[in-house]
Amino acid sequence: MRNFFKKWAAFLILVAAGIVCMLFYIATHANVLSKKYAIFGDGGGVASGTNDPSSGSGVAGTSTSLSALTPIDIAAYNAKLLQLANMPPRTITVIVTSTIPGTTTIQRIRVIKVVSSTSLWPVKTVYPNAGALLPFNRIVAYYGNFYSTQMGVLGEYPTAQMMAMLASTTAEWRAADPSTPVIPALDYIVVTAQGSPGADGKYRLRMPDSQIDKALALMAPVNGLVFLDFQVGWSNVRTEVPLYASYLKLPNVELSLDPEFDMPNGARPDTVIGTMDASDINWAANFLANIVDQNGLPPKILVVHRFTESMVTNYRQITPLPQVEIVMDMDGWGSQAKKINTYERVIAADPVQFTGFKLFYKNDLLPPSTGMLTPTQVLKLSPQPSYIQYQ
Repeated sequence: MRNFFKKWAAFLILVAAGIVCMLFYIATHANVLSKKYAIFGDGGGVASGTNDPSSGSGVAGTSTSLSALTPIDIAAYNAKLLQLANMPPRTITVIVTSTIPGTTTIQRIRVIKVVSSTSLWPVKTVYPNAGALLPFNRIVAYYGNFYSTQMGVLGEYPTAQMMAMLASTTAEWRAADPSTPVIPALDYIVVTAQGSPGADGKYRLRMPDSQIDKALALMAPVNGLVFLDFQVGWSNVRTEVPLYASYLKLPNVELSLDPEFDMPNGARPDTVIGTMDASDINWAANFLANIVDQNGLPPKILVVHRFTESMVTNYRQITPLPQVEIVMDMDGWGSQAKKINTYERVIAADPVQFTGFKLFYKNDLLPPSTGMLTPTQVLKLSPQPSYIQYQ
């Protein structure tokens, strides 16, 4: 009998040990999975271990090298988008009719009600991967080319003066909106449209790597970003962008596309306004997404300049990705009223994901202008731009 109980005791000890081992295994692997996958979405998605940029899912797996990055706070993200939408509640007057008790008299009473604003913004689209800069920050970028005094502030002023101006400008934006940190940036035109065809007949000129290195060196001390801007002329996005993949692999290098100088119809640049289709913009976004996945990077930013409807065709087909945040930037110049109208008509009315607004130190002052828009005035726009560019 004693041997019988000893056997049962040994059996129970083995079972208990097995249960403990199983619980340890589950806990360990659950912890690994929670670190490996950052699950984003609105609560209705299903976790996925892939980063397929064509899936359009609100759920994204992250590289293990990004496990140290904190996944975005969905509630905070949504709240910031609502803030950027800048659509305060409206008051409306409603006429309420009723019959006075005990009589046949109908009375009409005016009642003022506060109702929620209806808007295209914020946009309902995918949530970005961990480490996304938007919408929690605002980017303030200086634009141009170091070789040219006519294309923007980067080449118009001595480097030290330009950097001091950028520091002052970012400080203005911090003061105008203390709730949104400001990141300085340089938008460097790395492929410039040309008036002459050049040796290969493509009406564009590629800048040497040394110029990109200069932009990177200037941004390093201020933890800034560098946007590589493309004016492709008679070439195309799919040919030009991959040539700069080695730079786009850097975590602080982003991409800008300028449809104004994309000339698929064979006109010489700067004689007519060019055009770019959503298919090329999506190609660029997928190209960036692959770089993000292959190099374990936080999401990239893709800026698309636009000031007419025809500059970007099939905008509804533009697809933001968990790895790529897309900014549609109003880059037209003119009077304050003209710029605001263009923004409302071309950018706000055609929602994609985030918006940008360009300010010109000279052209915005040409008659009949009464002055360049201030940060406070720009922040009254609906939606508020997340990307600000100065030329």
